[in-house]
Amino acid sequence: MKKILMIATGGTIASKNTGKGLTPVISPSELLEFVPEIAQMCDVETVQPFNLDSTNVYYPHWLEIARLVRENYAKYDGFVVTHGTDTMAYTAAALSYLIQNSAKPVVLTGSQKSVYLRDTDARGNLADAFAYCADDRAYGVRVVFDGKVILGTRAKKTRTRSYNAFSSIDFPEIAVIRDGKVVYYSEPHPPAGEPLFSSSLDPEVFVLKTVPGMRADIFDYLIEHTDGVVIESFGSGGLPRYGDDNFFTRLEAYTAAGKTVVVGTQVEREGSALDVYEVGRRLLRIPNVLEARSMTLEATVTKLMWVLGRTKRPEEVARLFLTPVDRDFL
Repeated sequence: MKKILMIATGGTIASKNTGKGLTPVISPSELLEFVPEIAQMCDVETVQPFNLDSTNVYYPHWLEIARLVRENYAKYDGFVVTHGTDTMAYTAAALSYLIQNSAKPVVLTGSQKSVYLRDTDARGNLADAFAYCADDRAYGVRVVFDGKVILGTRAKKTRTRSYNAFSSIDFPEIAVIRDGKVVYYSEPHPPAGEPLFSSSLDPEVFVLKTVPGMRADIFDYLIEHTDGVVIESFGSGGLPRYGDDNFFTRLEAYTAAGKTVVVGTQVEREGSALDVYEVGRRLLRIPNVLEARSMTLEATVTKLMWVLGRTKRPEEVARLFLTPVDRDFL
């Protein structure tokens, strides 16, 4: 049987009602006891680096999970990360950049209801995650949820209560789990060579969501406090002109300081297209402005953090950001 390391990090799947709301308190061994069939699929060992509501999970925790995978990579055939749903897509995207070219699977899962409840999606999701992780053709960072297998760079939480909480954005799901069996939509092609691990991220990345009437002088603050900005613009992408060029001149000052701006769209699907309208084409002429296109927000933010953690040289930032990683940039 495959040998799998379960990295338990908390989340709804491991929560009980403590009288102050749901709180992660269930241990990894308790989680596994709720799904005894996992013992028939694989040999599981567990570790719990932290036990948090995923609202409280951020870049130090992503680095810790990646470190655990790196240090244990030779000992196990795969890794299952149990995680809260609220920031799971961010963690999955971050791990996709911190752990590249992995021939072994790193699978994230969780649930909308606690494993402790009678009517829950937790047991099915956990069983499916191990079924995929133990499959001979599984590899890379994936989210397994509600019977779907989604690339870590393409996953997004799109529902707050329903069991089908996660969607694959602008790219097909790569497989489904049916009755414990993995059914692939296309033939997997595991990578050759050794995995590529990273151990640094630049957290000084800010997401600026445009709203009608927003003031351009926000960039006066951002130039002092950030290394990169991701702009969620309107529609196909662009910046407004409210009778002046303040947004463009402020953004030019930001990028002239050697900082990077990535422009995407706040529309969930089909991505940006800055070359369509004048308000977007002008952005493309500004140095150090990159386009997210069909990348998810989670992938855009974490990839920029990964890139800026490696280099601040604008030409190298552009090269790394625009180089596709696990189908993130199409």
